[in-house]
Amino acid sequence: MKKLVLLFALALMQTALFAQTTWTNDKMHSQAKFTITHLGVSDVSGLFKDFDAKITASKADFSDAKFELVAKTASVWTGVDMRDQHLQSADFFDVANFPELTFTSTSVKAAGAGKFKVTGNLTIHGTTKPVTLDVWYRGTITNPMSKADDAGFQVTGVIKRSDFNFGSKFPAPMLSDDVTIKVDGEFAKAK
Repeated sequence: MKKLVLLFALALMQTALFAQTTWTNDKMHSQAKFTITHLGVSDVSGLFKDFDAKITASKADFSDAKFELVAKTASVWTGVDMRDQHLQSADFFDVANFPELTFTSTSVKAAGAGKFKVTGNLTIHGTTKPVTLDVWYRGTITNPMSKADDAGFQVTGVIKRSDFNFGSKFPAPMLSDDVTIKVDGEFAKAK
């Protein structure tokens, strides 16, 4: 009987040690930004005001993490109303038909201390393509305000507009084909 109880206790401990933990972005301390070059001489940046990101992992170092992001395309903001309206139109995001931009990771590979190469499926304007992004795990702390665990991440990478048939009316001399992505986020551990 003692052996059975001991085996049961060990099984519970193993389950607790390897249980998946979910982390969600703190919207007040997270940004999903992009930058594109205009006419080859000026970088223009924007962001999505409304996005949700989630990380699920069973390892404390996030080496087995799954990353998910959903951005509302109508929330695109560059600081210029006329440009934002154009980005929301069928020429670009076509928010009426494609209200969300999504990313779901499919693999994570270590790339140094706290650094990973994350590959996943990015969907923009109804087109899904695999992309690989650089992820920097900046650490986990106990938030002094909430007393809960917070983890910090930075995601960077470059994608090609042409891969997603995005803004195809505007050739590379007008708008660069390369779009730089930078997502910074604080993630709160689900309770």
